[in-house]
Amino acid sequence: MANGSGGGSYPGGSGGGIRMSNNINANNLNTDSSSSPVNVPKMDALIIPVTMEVPCDSRGQRMWWAFLASSMVTFFGGLFIILLWRTLKYLWTVCCHCGVKNKEAQKINGGGDTQADGACKPTDEKEENVAAEVGWMTSVKDWAGVMISAQTLTGRVLVVLVFALSIGALVIYFIDSSKSRTADSLIPIESCQNFYKDFTLQIDMAFNVFFLLYFGLRFIAANDKLWFWLEVNSVVDFFTVPPVFVSVYLNRSWLGLRFLRALRLIQFSEILQFLNILKTSNSIKLVNLCSIFISTWLTAAGFIHLVENSGDPWENFQNNQQLTYWECVYLLMVTMSTVGYGDVYAKTTLGRLFMVFFILGGLAMFASYVPEIIELIGNRKKYGGSYSAVSGRKHIVVCGHITLESVSNFLKDFLHKDRDDVNVEIVFLHNISPNLELEALFKRHFTQVEFYQGSVLNPHDLARVKIESADACLILANKYCADPDAEDASNIMRVISIKNYHPKIRIITQMLQYHNKAHLLNIPSWNWKEGDDAICLAELKLGFIAQSCLAPGLSTMLANLFSMRSFIKIEEDTWQKYYLEGVANEMYTEYLSSAFVGLSFPAVCELVFAKLKLLMIAIEYKSEKRESRSRKRILINPGNHVKIQEGTLGFFIASDAKEVKRAFFYCKACHDDITDPKRIKKCGCKRLEDEQPSTLSPKKKQRNGGMRNSPNSSPKLMRHDPLLIPGNEQIDNMDANVKKYDSTGMFHWCPAKDIEKVILTRSEAAMTVLSGHVVVCIFGDVKSALIGLRNLVMPLRASNFHYHELKHIVFVGSLEYLRREWETLHNFPKVSILPGTPLSRADLRAVNINLCDMCVILSANQNNIDDASLQDKECILASLNIKSMQFDDSIGVLQANSQGFTPPGMDRSSPDNSPVHGLLRQPSITTGANIPIITELAKPGKLLPLVSISQEKNSGTHILMITELVNDSNVQFLDQDDDDDPDTELYLTQPFACGTAFAVSVLDSLMSATYFNDNILTLIRTLVTGGATPELEALIAEENALRGGYSTPQTLANRDRCRVAQLALYDGPFADLGDGGCYGDLFCKALKTYNMLCFGIYRLRDAHLSTPSQCTKRYVITNPPYEFELVPTDLIFCLMQFDHNAGQSRASLSHSSHSSYSSSKKSSSVHSIPSTANRPNRTKTRDSREKQNATRMNRMGQEKKWFTDEPDNAYPRNIQIKPMSTHMANQINQYKSTSSLIPPIREVEDEC
Repeated sequence: MANGSGGGSYPGGSGGGIRMSNNINANNLNTDSSSSPVNVPKMDALIIPVTMEVPCDSRGQRMWWAFLASSMVTFFGGLFIILLWRTLKYLWTVCCHCGVKNKEAQKINGGGDTQADGACKPTDEKEENVAAEVGWMTSVKDWAGVMISAQTLTGRVLVVLVFALSIGALVIYFIDSSKSRTADSLIPIESCQNFYKDFTLQIDMAFNVFFLLYFGLRFIAANDKLWFWLEVNSVVDFFTVPPVFVSVYLNRSWLGLRFLRALRLIQFSEILQFLNILKTSNSIKLVNLCSIFISTWLTAAGFIHLVENSGDPWENFQNNQQLTYWECVYLLMVTMSTVGYGDVYAKTTLGRLFMVFFILGGLAMFASYVPEIIELIGNRKKYGGSYSAVSGRKHIVVCGHITLESVSNFLKDFLHKDRDDVNVEIVFLHNISPNLELEALFKRHFTQVEFYQGSVLNPHDLARVKIESADACLILANKYCADPDAEDASNIMRVISIKNYHPKIRIITQMLQYHNKAHLLNIPSWNWKEGDDAICLAELKLGFIAQSCLAPGLSTMLANLFSMRSFIKIEEDTWQKYYLEGVANEMYTEYLSSAFVGLSFPAVCELVFAKLKLLMIAIEYKSEKRESRSRKRILINPGNHVKIQEGTLGFFIASDAKEVKRAFFYCKACHDDITDPKRIKKCGCKRLEDEQPSTLSPKKKQRNGGMRNSPNSSPKLMRHDPLLIPGNEQIDNMDANVKKYDSTGMFHWCPAKDIEKVILTRSEAAMTVLSGHVVVCIFGDVKSALIGLRNLVMPLRASNFHYHELKHIVFVGSLEYLRREWETLHNFPKVSILPGTPLSRADLRAVNINLCDMCVILSANQNNIDDASLQDKECILASLNIKSMQFDDSIGVLQANSQGFTPPGMDRSSPDNSPVHGLLRQPSITTGANIPIITELAKPGKLLPLVSISQEKNSGTHILMITELVNDSNVQFLDQDDDDDPDTELYLTQPFACGTAFAVSVLDSLMSATYFNDNILTLIRTLVTGGATPELEALIAEENALRGGYSTPQTLANRDRCRVAQLALYDGPFADLGDGGCYGDLFCKALKTYNMLCFGIYRLRDAHLSTPSQCTKRYVITNPPYEFELVPTDLIFCLMQFDHNAGQSRASLSHSSHSSYSSSKKSSSVHSIPSTANRPNRTKTRDSREKQNATRMNRMGQEKKWFTDEPDNAYPRNIQIKPMSTHMANQINQYKSTSSLIPPIREVEDEC
């Protein structure tokens, strides 16, 4: 007892019971040692270090066997019980089975029914008891299964918690195995520790108690107890949980097999899947490989650490060495990799034996797992992260066709310096990783651009880019794809996916084909009011080209207006200087100052142009009529009757956004006497505080103001304004039973015609005097994708032209291809087809291409070529072929007399053509549409100096052409005499500046322009398409064709809208300004007198040269300054009002269309059958026309059925064709002569 008390006197001792046990063990050891002194050396070899702080065995006896025994007894004891239970259960089942068979045998023999019944009763009672017991056990088992199942929230929490605690226990093992007792020694594998004072031991105890409870739940829920007992996780619990309880009892710690907790890492991928973190197969496989490799590595290192620090038992643990756990980890890695540096190695026999077997499996694992892990990591998406939104900064998502070209064009326009503070981050999402060039582009714009690899069709990827918080989503289309319909279908699916994920997101998408826009209307969440827009490239491209047929060069001007271009200053006095000054202009919107309220639109335009140096072309008009379904509409140059309202939004052409602010800050009281527009800034007037702010975002503007035309809004422009509705006399003269326009009143319409009725043979076309028409050269075949020629014809058939002003359209191309397009063209008047090829000069001469107003060259085969440089080969060959053609110019010259030039067939002595009060209605517009204005009557001899015949203009180079290009770089092949560098940007090349080339790539800028202000797209579409509205698009989506409608005041009011024209300066009311006058004076005079809004100049390329030049090429000057000097040969782009009285003099007989162009010709177009009505005062005119028609229908002894193009005479007529006389041929050939300065005079005629 004295020894016991002495043993209990160690400082820091634990409880008395524990101390007694230790003392008894010590006494016993001492007794044994005294009685058997020979055993002392052996026991000395077994002693462990004893600390004075912890009461432990004074002799230092090792107790590792106790820890190991607890685990082995638990494992094998439980295994024995399970096997014994299974054996007994099997024997019981066999015995019961035999008893059942005996009962069935007795029942079959029929003996002892009563005994059988008596024997059955106790059996039934036992079965009921078993059933009840089974039901109770099943409920407990189900409950335990639910608790550990990852399908429920409780189960997931429990599984994750067990894994986290397992990793925590492993961390505690790392800490214990790395503790050092002194600077040169480590804490041994087995040491004496006080449980009540060792914090890590207490935590480890708590963890293992939880593991024990979880083990019980798993055991109850297990269906097969034997397999559960042999699971890896169960084995880990057997060799880690019992030793903790033994350590508390013995007051000592043994690191032992606690390293087996590292095997729990194998479940890491399962845990991540439970948490919905791992979703892809590659990520799951990668985590599985890594977890298996790491867990095996750490577990093997733990075993080496155990045996090397303990030593071999048969060597009395004398051959041990001190290694930290991390040194063992290092040893295992160099062993697996077969490097084996030799600095650390195993000394014990157990360690070496283990290394022999481990190197076989470890080497195999290292050789197979590591390459696969590296491959998976290498194949992981480099751009697979998630976007982190920046507070106070918007972001947009750009997807679709992401290439170096499309991205560079988009970024160049979107991030242009002229845009006022673009605080928007651009997030690109594409399923293919970028190449090196595109990656370098992203890095150059890393502050505003991010790229993520993924698909918008995957909701997970949409969540990664935070589509729900994005300001908009922009979808780019592949303009060069072989199948445009498939590309549109892909983009529509992208829209559906994005709208399905977040219906409120604003989407701006590019579409290739016009007819595919209808599918977007089927998406329930597609809403025009919320800013959703579809930019149809075919619609706008062909619309731009169509407008160039009416006003050459307009396509270039409009394309430059919505594209952001930097100002390039050129000191030399060249055409590039003036062109680039105009290129720097863009289109902007800004709210007008209240100083303009109450003024008419022309008055504000004049004030803004003269005072603020801005050009305003349109406004957003708020209708005061409640019955109007669309209270806000965009009106282009509406006229004097429209007054500026409070908060009116204006559309301006300026060089940057800061200049447009002048219209918002202008104050009459403060700025009326300021001459420098740069000094017009925000003043201190109180009224500015109450004005509507102009810094609204595009989305807020459109949502708060409703400034868009929605599908539900009517396109009735100013339908309730009586000033814009034709007078009663005109309405009374209309035949209400004749449909001349479509149901919206926006386009000329005729009953559907069969394609056979409009086909011309080469001989028929050659004998038809075509002049002032449009020749469309189209390349395509039966397999080519449709380009949608309806979008080319619709602007040329806009209802704001009178019928006699419509240019005849002749298609030259494959009949098989045109048959496929005809379904969308058969309701348009004045359309003919010449089957052939644009490369045939015979076909081109047959359609009088030298007398046409415009030749359009298109190709539907452009996307079937792999080499991008060859995509435009057909268009380039056709263009060069036309330019190299020679035309006979030796027949005669134009007649000019004191009364001016009079085309044959026009009698100046006719009362209808005579001067009325000193005025004559003659066209001074050179578009070929012959938009009439009131001009002063030419004085005798005034036109004589203007008529000059150029003998050199007999070549195809003077034919007006516009060629569509796919590849921008191919523009260098169109003009052989220009000096453009092959690397020059498209807008800087001479063909584009002159308006003779157009590439669809210029439309890429519309994506940025639409995002910042969707009203810009509405304005451009209104100008280009001739009046296409969402209502019309919905109608075409239903029927794929225009529907005829009766003329009503509402539909006729839709004709009253502006159109683009070109004003000649060499004659007429502006002739005095044409020679050295200022552009600003012309602007003000045209606006005040005729409500015409000028916005550009189409000037001869060499007009700045002092020496005469034969070059007839022109270039575009956008929005010249006020003091810009004019020259007589200039043509002025202007927005012209609709003239109700232009076609009311008399009924049209020949529907002649004439054009005048400085580099072209002026001739009469006879392409329909004249009326046979007799009018005494027009005998000469009628006779002349009959001779012209005889020329057109010169067929010997043949009779052909023709369709007249007049809407009210669309029926077949039998015409007897007579041979053409020599006199008539000479008379007709006089039209082929051209003049560079012939004033546009046409026969005044009625619209039918």
